[in-house]
Parts: sequence; structure tokens; C-alpha cells
Amino acid sequence: MTDEIKSTGSKEEWQAEVISKLAFAAVDEQRRTRRWGIFFKALFFLYLLILLIMAMSSSDGKGNIGKTAEHTALVEVKGVIADGSEASADNIIRGLRDAFDEPKAKAVILRINSPGGSPVQAGYVYDEIKRLRRKHQDKKVYAVISDMCASGGYYIAVAADEIYADKASIVGSIGVLMNGFGFTKAMEKVGVERRLYTAGTSKGFLDPFSEVKSSDKKHIESLLSTIHQQFINTVKEGRGERLQNNKKLFSGLIWTGEESVELGLTDGLGSSSFVAREIVEAEKIIDYTPRPNYLDRFADRIGVAMAGILDRTFTLR
Repeated sequence: MTDEIKSTGSKEEWQAEVISKLAFAAVDEQRRTRRWGIFFKALFFLYLLILLIMAMSSSDGKGNIGKTAEHTALVEVKGVIADGSEASADNIIRGLRDAFDEPKAKAVILRINSPGGSPVQAGYVYDEIKRLRRKHQDKKVYAVISDMCASGGYYIAVAADEIYADKASIVGSIGVLMNGFGFTKAMEKVGVERRLYTAGTSKGFLDPFSEVKSSDKKHIESLLSTIHQQFINTVKEGRGERLQNNKKLFSGLIWTGEESVELGLTDGLGSSSFVAREIVEAEKIIDYTPRPNYLDRFADRIGVAMAGILDRTFTLR
């Protein structure tokens, strides 16, 4: 009888202990949920506050350009010239149009630091500069080279009225290239068979795992030669009689800024500040280069960060 009472008592105590633990676990869960709720609410309000501050600070940008005194407009060509990049034709042209349309911009400086890129994108910018120069004949364009102005970068530069560089700048590379790799011999050694199916005798001519046909090679060489000649014609049109009679100019070689003046590739040595102060005679420079939308970029980063926090929160529990 006594053993039964003891057994019943220990069982009741065990049940009470389990219920107590479950109750405390539920309370802890509620507290944890409230803490995370407060955290995310605070983070959200902080996010809104930062967006508001950035929006207010960005209102002091180009919106006040029209209220300033006479100045020199600046548009940058920075990095590889390619569609979708910072130095895309769309970005550069948007900045150029804003600069040319501003009555108080006395002249436009195109500051270039680019190894080149797409001949199509460079051609778009070149054509637009020529059009804007015809439309605004009282406003000159000066290309100023910083570290490098090669290939497509120089293609754009020759659309300017004058080109300036630093003595140590890299200038030139008037040529066209197309490169790739061939793995046919490596495949033979490994014992791999290439199976390529095409409709069109030359559809797979760029395939790195197939032998190069002489007819395809001639076609590519002809294509590159045509684009190269277009480049040469553009440079001659832009520079005119200032170019020296030197066959190496169009060989793809590069020169220092100092050498480029002697060859007629550039007109003189000087920085953007020098050109604005001494040539344009409007020392104040205002940058018209379209910049990334920092609000969108910030929102994207916050979104990614919050997703990461949520992922860690709900997968580790």
C-alpha cells in the first residue's frame, strides 16, 4: 500500500515537472518572438530614416546646377566601355546631353580613363559628340586623359575639339583584336571526342574544341580588318592634319602622353583642372556624370542583409 502511494506520488511529481517545463518553454518562446519583433521593427525604422537622409542629401546635386555661376562641365569615361557598365554609351551620352544643354556650362571636359571596350558603344558616343558639337557650336569639348586612353577610349577622345593628357598617360592602341583558346590537342591526349552539331557550315567556327578552318580564319581576319579601317578613318577624321605621318600610329602600339603630343595623337599636356582654368577659363568644374542610384543600391543591400538574418534566425532554431 505504501509503495503504491509512493509510486503514484512520484508519477504526479514527474507530470507536474513536465508541465512546468513546457509552460516555461512557451513563455521563453514568446519572449524570444517579441525580442525579434522589436529588433526587426527598429531595423525597419532605421532603414527608413537612412533613406530619408540620403534622399534629402541627394537633392543638393544636379538640381541646383542651373543656379550656379558659369562653369566647366565634366563627364567621365571610366573603366571598360561596354553595355550595362559604368562606361556604357547610355550613361556617357546622358551626361553629355545634360552638360551641353546647360547654358551656364561654358565647355565640356570628357575625362577618360579606359582601356577600351566595345567598338559599337564607343561609336555611339563618338557619333553623339559630333551631333552635339554641331548643335551647340559655341561650346567646345575637351578630352582629358588620366591614366589610360586606349582603343575604344581613344575612339571616343578623337570626337573632341582638343585632347590633353599627362606626360605619363598611356595613349593609343588603335587596333582591333579577337581572342580565344583552342583545346583540340589536349582533347586528343585525354581521349575526349567532341560532338558538335550545327546547321550552317560555319556556325561553330568559334568553338574552342574544334579545328580552325582556313576559310573561317580568313573571314575573321577580313572582319577585323574592316573594323580596324573604320577605327583608322575615325581617328583621321577627328585629328586631321595634326596626325604625324607615321605608319606605327595604327599598328596597335601605345605611347606615353608626352610621345602622343609629338605624334599628333593629343594636343598638349594638362589635367582637367588645367584645361578648365587655362583653356576654358571657367575654373569651377561641375560633374555631370550619371551616378548609380545609391538609394536603390542601399535598399538592395538592406534587403539581402535582412534575408540573411531571417535565414540564419529561422534555420538555426
